[in-house]
Amino acid sequence: MPLSQRTIPFFARLLDSILASRALFPLLQTHAQALTSGTAPSDLLRTKLSAAYARCGRLRDAQLLFLRANRRPLFLYNALLRGYADLGLLPPSLRLRRQLLLHGKTPNPQTISSLLRACASSASLRHGKVLHSSAIAVGLSSSASVTNSLISMYAKCGDLSLARELFERMPARNLASWTAMVGGLAAHGCSSEALKVFDEMLSLGEKPDAMAVTAALSACCRGGWVEVGGRIFEEMEGRFGVRPTLEHYTCLVELMGRAGRVEEAERLVMGMEFEPDEALWGALLAACRAHGKLDVALRVAKRACSSSSSSSS
Repeated sequence: MPLSQRTIPFFARLLDSILASRALFPLLQTHAQALTSGTAPSDLLRTKLSAAYARCGRLRDAQLLFLRANRRPLFLYNALLRGYADLGLLPPSLRLRRQLLLHGKTPNPQTISSLLRACASSASLRHGKVLHSSAIAVGLSSSASVTNSLISMYAKCGDLSLARELFERMPARNLASWTAMVGGLAAHGCSSEALKVFDEMLSLGEKPDAMAVTAALSACCRGGWVEVGGRIFEEMEGRFGVRPTLEHYTCLVELMGRAGRVEEAERLVMGMEFEPDEALWGALLAACRAHGKLDVALRVAKRACSSSSSSSS
């Protein structure tokens, strides 16, 4: 057996680990090594390379490899669909779904879930309902991952009654189910109901993760509930074991800003252990503008410019 053929399993295992970690630089290195060794034209490696590029957000590279692959298993279609869904790209998701069906592939829960996420990102209720019907037709509507995706899709598309109906009918809910319901209610200004669902989740012993905490903080922000949001933020690490991220800080800054507590928001940002990003600076400056805090705005702008200069040097 030629050396290039013997190294294919090695590269395949390496690409599997890269696919799980979404590590772009090791992917580029592995692809270069596969090309150098002559194993890259292998259909197995083309398939895994395409899936890995899709997982890393390099969809153009993933598409080119997909087109050159002679063998296209369902997991490769799913990898591309997931990449499209991560970026909220509905039209290419629907085109790929048509190809998948034309080639006789049977969708699985991951296929439907990715398509529903793309519908949710595009707020396309019409396509979401078509996919819901398709999931029922192929017997996947009872899958927990599909139901969670349906709840999220209907909620984000504004059909809260149907989202709630699906949620209530679930025989068993997992963390993704609770998070989808809290996030959907919060996105449409139903802050009180969203926080009731969050409290119910806690009372049943479900421990929130970073996404669930973000959903709860968003509900507080929409409802202007500063004290509740502050308490959730303070408890998230000690009680829930979730370390605050930039997204959590941004939610809290927006919440404080809406309540006019601009100086308090400034102190929170300046005391962070990591550098704010554009979204966080933007939230703080928006609060300054809304409440006429020119002095704070000048300090924030100076700090933001200094931060930008140091990171680019």
